[in-house]
Amino acid sequence: MSAIDDLCRTMARLRAPDGCPWDREQTHQTLARCLIDECSELLDTIDRHDILHMREELGDVLIQVVFHAQLAAERGDFDFDDVARDINDKLVRRHPHVFGAAATAENATQVIEVWEKVKAGEKAAAGKNEAQVFKKLPPRLPALMFAEEVAKRIAKQKLPAEGVADWRGIERRAAPLTEQDAGRELFELAAACRARGIDPEMALRRECDRVVREVEVRVAGGATV
Repeated sequence: MSAIDDLCRTMARLRAPDGCPWDREQTHQTLARCLIDECSELLDTIDRHDILHMREELGDVLIQVVFHAQLAAERGDFDFDDVARDINDKLVRRHPHVFGAAATAENATQVIEVWEKVKAGEKAAAGKNEAQVFKKLPPRLPALMFAEEVAKRIAKQKLPAEGVADWRGIERRAAPLTEQDAGRELFELAAACRARGIDPEMALRRECDRVVREVEVRVAGGATV
């Protein structure tokens, strides 16, 4: 029996009627914060190049996946094997340059192009509306990561965003920007928000929501860049 089998059996035992009272009370919703916390702790070990503790934190993230899969299995929705099978199938499907002969990729840029092409084909086959360009952004992303992803999609898909934000000003600021400068400006802005009684996380999230709404209205109306 593999270590992952042992882990799944341990989780099932904890969730059994005579198992752990705390584990038996949990739901997908109550575990959501735990997942965020564990991912944050893992990211901290990565930032510090702490390989020893990274191994431990990877385990803490893994148990969240196993926990959610166990909850789903109890409801008859899916189990851990289904999760593993789905992601394995996706990896094979989106790497035709490795597992098939339908595509080639000589560098990382070409790999991303192949991945996106296969992904677009999957969405088209599923009948998903590509005009809704932001709908699949994870709403629980930290606001700064959410803002970065919104800006990335606007730039990548050349969406009509002039007038929604000062994109030319952003490009001028980006040219000489360094990591140190960016960190300083972000810190100073966060500190200024605190002094003013503004929640910077909420302020940025609301601005992202505004940008998303206005860009999607333009896309739906057939606006061009």
